[in-house]
Amino acid sequence: MVTEHDHINGNEKECCDENIEDPACLESNPVKITFEDITSAAYKIKNGVVKSSCAKSHLSSLVNMELYLKKDFVQVTGSFKERGACYALTMLSEEDKRNGVISASLGNHAQALCYHGRRLNIPVTVVMPTAAPIMKIEACRNFGANVIVQGVNMKESKQEALRISKEKNIIYINGYDHPHIMAGQGTVGLEILEDVPDADAIVVPVGGGGLLAGVSLAVKTLNKNCKIIGVESDRFPSFSKALEHGRPVLIEGKSTLADGLAVPMVGYNAYATAAPLIDKMVVVSEEWISIAILRLVESEKCVVEGAGAIGLAAALSGQMEEFAGKKVVLLLCGGNIDTSILGRCLDRGLAIDGRLVKFHATLSDRPGGIAELCRILATIGVCVKDIIHERAWLSDDVFSVRVKVVCETRDLKHAQLMQEVIKKNYTSSIFGDIPLPKVL
Repeated sequence: MVTEHDHINGNEKECCDENIEDPACLESNPVKITFEDITSAAYKIKNGVVKSSCAKSHLSSLVNMELYLKKDFVQVTGSFKERGACYALTMLSEEDKRNGVISASLGNHAQALCYHGRRLNIPVTVVMPTAAPIMKIEACRNFGANVIVQGVNMKESKQEALRISKEKNIIYINGYDHPHIMAGQGTVGLEILEDVPDADAIVVPVGGGGLLAGVSLAVKTLNKNCKIIGVESDRFPSFSKALEHGRPVLIEGKSTLADGLAVPMVGYNAYATAAPLIDKMVVVSEEWISIAILRLVESEKCVVEGAGAIGLAAALSGQMEEFAGKKVVLLLCGGNIDTSILGRCLDRGLAIDGRLVKFHATLSDRPGGIAELCRILATIGVCVKDIIHERAWLSDDVFSVRVKVVCETRDLKHAQLMQEVIKKNYTSSIFGDIPLPKVL
């Protein structure tokens, strides 16, 4: 069984302040967890975390698969991160429990560590970058943790956390690569096979790789025929790049709706454990993540973050057609999405779906011009959300006005009908892109 002091000792903590290494996650000595580590975690955390449901989805017919949703966003802090955090804290020595722990995180891992630290009476310090959502920073403070907001990105925050760890001799707990974190996350796989023992495939969101490592080991040990599909955002394909190079490599990422997966380099331990076990990696675009968030809200009444919806995005994007008619489990790993971001995601999903349409038209500025446009839209059942006038920059006569109209339609066919009607009545109309019928 993996223990903290098997991999951390005084000699390993001697490292350069300019680039302090995480002593539990070393490139020169990657640690592979064992199935026994996962079963140990399952026993030790069973009274500390929620055993989430894994039920058949209403979306099954949409993707021609027998879909099951593992709803792990129902944990107290809203994500699967609680499993690893709870186990890592439980496995500390009594001295380390008194001294406390430290970590760097954008949000979900920090919240999980702070919550279970308070529950287990273990002091927790988290270093969060300035880019971390204010809601998540405040949540950590409300759990009674010592919250340090420092660093413009995770790299800088992590170095500060490691510096404090070395200076104060307290344990640093990596949010995705610490052996105990990976073992804790693997308990999700055990629970999935309890509810769907004959699953043909399990789709796992991938950021740093800890969840993928734990789940793939748990599942492949119990059912070697079950396929493990990892899925990433095309803005941060860290694991796919690692597989290409045969080792974890640093990549340049971009902002993504799946911010919980925005890790520029997968963990050394996670890669060593997961790479031999996974069957396929899928990379999806932001558009499919938006659509997936929308589908889950509408059909399943599940509010999840981008990282939680990315498994459904993989199924919707048509990259899993080999599983048609088979049992596929999607892991909805987190629900911590800001309300404002959720609104934007839903609007973007509706736009991609052809149900939120924008167009420009030039019409008469005489009384009744706008009323006539609204009458035309009303006759075909289109709802107007917004109309914005533009007069000063028109090259037409002064009795014309250009309007930008945002409206809601029932579906793609309805949007195409509206486009035909408007173009027939307003020859100067310009429409934004209306999606192709292949969008699900």
